[in-house]
Amino acid sequence: MRRRPLLLAAALCPLAVAAAPVQRGRALVFPRDHGSHPDARTEWWYATGWLAAPGETAPRFGFQVTFFRSRTDVARDHPSRFAARQLVFAHAALTDLAARRLRHDQRIARAGFEVADAAEDDTRVALRGWRFERGGQVEASVYRARLASDSAGFAFDFELAASQPLLLQGEAGFSRKGPRPEQASHYYSQPQLAVRGTLTRDGKALPVQGRAWLDHEWSEEILDAQATGWDWIGINLADGSALTAFRLRRADGSALWAGGSLRRPGGTVRAFAPDEVVFEPLERWTSPVSNATYPVAWRVSTPAGVHQVRALLADQELDSRGSTGAIYWEGLSELLDDGGRRIGLGYLEMTGYAARLRL
Repeated sequence: MRRRPLLLAAALCPLAVAAAPVQRGRALVFPRDHGSHPDARTEWWYATGWLAAPGETAPRFGFQVTFFRSRTDVARDHPSRFAARQLVFAHAALTDLAARRLRHDQRIARAGFEVADAAEDDTRVALRGWRFERGGQVEASVYRARLASDSAGFAFDFELAASQPLLLQGEAGFSRKGPRPEQASHYYSQPQLAVRGTLTRDGKALPVQGRAWLDHEWSEEILDAQATGWDWIGINLADGSALTAFRLRRADGSALWAGGSLRRPGGTVRAFAPDEVVFEPLERWTSPVSNATYPVAWRVSTPAGVHQVRALLADQELDSRGSTGAIYWEGLSELLDDGGRRIGLGYLEMTGYAARLRL
């Protein structure tokens, strides 16, 4: 007699019995997991890299393209076609090292109406004419980033071709982000992407080539109540290795959680435990816009060794209050060995310095 109301409640509330969008031990399956996961609250596709003219090895530019998908609290069976069940955001930025200038733009829209979309079967995200999509075989992915910003005066038309297999972060793609087991994401990276294409600045087109890094991550709950933000690096090393390190910070600057990985060129992956990653600030820069102070040089200690990470331009702060609501720092940086030699290039991201990050 008691089973009937329980079964009826389950039928009326399918989310109560649905599988959690992030589960330890769940095997990632591709190309499906290249696509979106609308049952997860937060998701992003994040591509960063450096650019130079063909034949050059020193970076002239850094670039960032990020698409976010966010599940709202509107019920999936809401009868209105205009109900904002899913939101899509996008950020794009260009760091011009010679001009010492950062350009950036942002967009936001509800999913649907051929304005914004995040496909579920593969990477295919779009927002008001900006697009990021994947093609080719799973083991030989080629991504395409196409966007233009009239307000910031730049346009990207890039191909990012895989030169190495996917890197599953954490435990086969299950990445802890806090002291509680549910504070986790599914997370994989595609490092050492070979970039080629056209960069347009103020109407002038320039052929470019370079190297990039892609992260795809989705989660239901990622930030502990004590966490104010995070510090993260994704670095392509010159020898073909890939280094990831991150920490989540408390308000007093201490580490709440940490992790990362090193993959050598031969494919061996070493995942880092929380107590094996230490970020120590070396130099700081204060934004004249937000008055937030960011460490723009770090000593980062991991099982891969002790390295310095240094921003190639201090002013790479992005104001995304028109979309995600946050001000954060994200920019092209170099990795130095203990002799001060550059051994890698990638991106440093720092959130929660202007105000506590909320996801």
